Amino acid sequence: MAITALRMRDLFAVVMLFGIYSLLTAMFFMNLDAVDVAFTEAAVGAGVSTILMLAALRLVGRFEKPHKHNPILPLLVVGATGAALIYGFSDAPLLGDSAAPAQMHLAPRYLEHAQKQTGVPNVVTAVLASYRGYDTLGETVVVFTAGLAVMLLLGMSSPSPIPDFGSTDDQRVQRHAVKLLMPFILLYALYVQFHGDFGAGGGFQAGVIFAAGLVLYDLVLGHLHTRQVIRAPILVRMAALGVLIYGCVGLYSLLSDKAYLDYSALSPDAVHGQHLGILLVELGVGLTVFSVITLIYYAFSARRPNT
Repeated sequence: MAITALRMRDLFAVVMLFGIYSLLTAMFFMNLDAVDVAFTEAAVGAGVSTILMLAALRLVGRFEKPHKHNPILPLLVVGATGAALIYGFSDAPLLGDSAAPAQMHLAPRYLEHAQKQTGVPNVVTAVLASYRGYDTLGETVVVFTAGLAVMLLLGMSSPSPIPDFGSTDDQRVQRHAVKLLMPFILLYALYVQFHGDFGAGGGFQAGVIFAAGLVLYDLVLGHLHTRQVIRAPILVRMAALGVLIYGCVGLYSLLSDKAYLDYSALSPDAVHGQHLGILLVELGVGLTVFSVITLIYYAFSARRPNT
């Protein structure tokens, strides 16, 4: 599929292939018991990313233009880079090697102590939100910055009204189906958000599901209806609020004479403080991811191909 996507000039077909590629990748992750990663790949790679790329195609056209440059030099650069990466990876431990450093040191420590130290049964959530909290904060800031960059490049113009040519029976069925599904989609997103410490999920996946539900609502009922549900300026504030929640948890830890993002400062019981801190930062991640993805979709869908 990757080779076919590189060779095709029909960008719509390429986007569809990328979506299938992501679903297959999610299946590989499931086969490796990496449920959280598979969840994210399916929601982001096969879901929201496909919709955003289709929205971008409205602006750039469906078919790729002929190349006007010689591809030899880029091909040599990519080949040399790939060879260097293969050489650097040649002495890495094999998949599942019990003698690998990660299996001998990090993994046993997390599996043995994560639940007792954080009160979170899902070790993946404990690692991402507590042990690796600095990194996750950086990722949240990167997502927020990406949303700001898209808005600066494309702007946030109001969508133009779409002429009403009447509704066919199929369109009416689609609208009723979406209105029926929306409560379940949003409820499932809430479940993923607040159940991430017990099972697969968390703020990132929940934010993507919330955004996917709103995008589905927009695709069927139209831009103007969606903007009445939630406006772009509110989304901008929500995206900033998510980053602020995450950062303020760490600031509170500093003011309590603890290390930055040391959640034990949130409660006299250190384990309860860890659990509460993870809940708060995951909420911040969910708000930022949902708002940024929706803002990017708004920015693409509000523009017309002739602008």
